[in-house]
Amino acid sequence: MTHPIGAFITAELEARADPARAGPMAAYMKTDMAFFGVTAAPRRRIVRAAVQAFPPITAADYRDQVTTLWALPHREEKYSAVGVARAHPCFITLEQIDLYRRMITEGAWWDFVDEIAAHLVGRVVALDREAMRPILEEWIDGDDLWLRRTTLICQLGHRDTTDAGQLFDFCARRAHEREFFIRKAIGWALRQYARTDPDAVRSFVAAHADELSPLSIREATRHL
Repeated sequence: MTHPIGAFITAELEARADPARAGPMAAYMKTDMAFFGVTAAPRRRIVRAAVQAFPPITAADYRDQVTTLWALPHREEKYSAVGVARAHPCFITLEQIDLYRRMITEGAWWDFVDEIAAHLVGRVVALDREAMRPILEEWIDGDDLWLRRTTLICQLGHRDTTDAGQLFDFCARRAHEREFFIRKAIGWALRQYARTDPDAVRSFVAAHADELSPLSIREATRHL
């Protein structure tokens, strides 16, 4: 089913389209996906207007809105899918994790994945750690780079509720990877947790100094 929020957001983006920006935006993101050329601030205003105009009543309605926007061809429309998904915390639940997984694997680039990981998957993890544990265990050792990255950074905002054992375990299990986006994610996740427990991060880095990449170590210890 196609939700009317899609036509609303597309019309608003078309009205603000800037073809002169579209090419450089696509080049920056290294993508062939079409852009309208609408920057972040007006996109956020469009999403806020859409959220006010189309408040979802049920989880099914929420899912319909997000999937409608995600199916649209322009990158700003897909950004709007993530924005709308984030705007309704009461519907960010385990029931939607398959949708978020699909968005991660189809988006397959940092601009989509990092938002979904930190604000959608991360919220589900915080709400239901035990149910998410086997899912994250599957993702961290799976073939999909972006699901692996998601498992590493999904606790970025958890602070003193972070499952530190899981975080350190996942970082150690991916420490051997040569992929930039994994090495960067390890460092980012550790650096963020160092704001809560710097001694634990120092100890982890010291214990795994021979396994972690220089990039991961540099990022993890930037503020230590």
